[in-house]
Amino acid sequence: MALTSPRRARRRLRRYTRRDLVVLGVLLGIPVLLDLAIVWGPTLASIGLSFTSWDGVGDIHWVGTDNYRNLFTNYPPFWPAARHNVLWLLFLGLVATPFGLLLAVLIDRGVRFSRFYQSTIYLPVVLSLAIVGFIAQLILGTDQGVVNTIIGPRQSPIDWLGDSDLNLWMMMIAASWRHTGYVMILYLAGLKSVDPALKEAAAIDGANARQTFFRVVFPTLRPVNVIVGVITVIEALRAFDIVYAVNKGRNGLELLSVLITDNIIGEAGRIGFGSAIAVVLLTVSLGFIVTFLVQELRGARER
Repeated sequence: MALTSPRRARRRLRRYTRRDLVVLGVLLGIPVLLDLAIVWGPTLASIGLSFTSWDGVGDIHWVGTDNYRNLFTNYPPFWPAARHNVLWLLFLGLVATPFGLLLAVLIDRGVRFSRFYQSTIYLPVVLSLAIVGFIAQLILGTDQGVVNTIIGPRQSPIDWLGDSDLNLWMMMIAASWRHTGYVMILYLAGLKSVDPALKEAAAIDGANARQTFFRVVFPTLRPVNVIVGVITVIEALRAFDIVYAVNKGRNGLELLSVLITDNIIGEAGRIGFGSAIAVVLLTVSLGFIVTFLVQELRGARER
């Protein structure tokens, strides 16, 4: 009995009072309500509106899957925009993300002025992509851009932002400038948490720096890899403001997010059709993210 009575006393102390329940309800309830109202409410509304024809003012008419049929068969800008989003994802995933990891590894080794490099590379992260787009215009402008000025006077300066064969790549480079700093900070935090004993054990076993990183350090960064992968997919598929700030997402810079805006906002007012594009973008995003998370979690269980 002497052992059970203190346990019962502790259980009584752990019971929540009415005030505790009110505080928990407020602290948890308000964020949940805001999330439902701001995120899931519009998401479900977009899914419902994608099966309708509505101009935002008149009556809503049910059209079934006509919006999706027209989107895939009778809407020429859709497939180029989808291809551009895939290129954006591949560029961020295969170029910007590995480069951010490389910078994190170099800074983690304690190079001179590492604090300065870390702050400088991270600085673009605090800028919105719209601001990055305006900076790109100053650097890549045809007449008074920094790049064309450095190249020198020419009879026909390079139109970095107007040429449909170049402008998408320039915008991806500008977006990567911001994305690289974000990835660097995430991986740098992960590298700081790696147990130094693992590196020492690998060195004792005769592993060089490259083998130590890929066989010992990188596998321990699996949680960071999950976060970086999800962020990369989200950043690639929701890209909008940087191309819209340059030329409203036209002339080679078409993205799915731009098509959504063009159909929902403006004289056309095809909210149902724009919602169908938004649902396609949502489905693709969830497909990438869920597949990536399942693969990573399955790999973690096997290990």
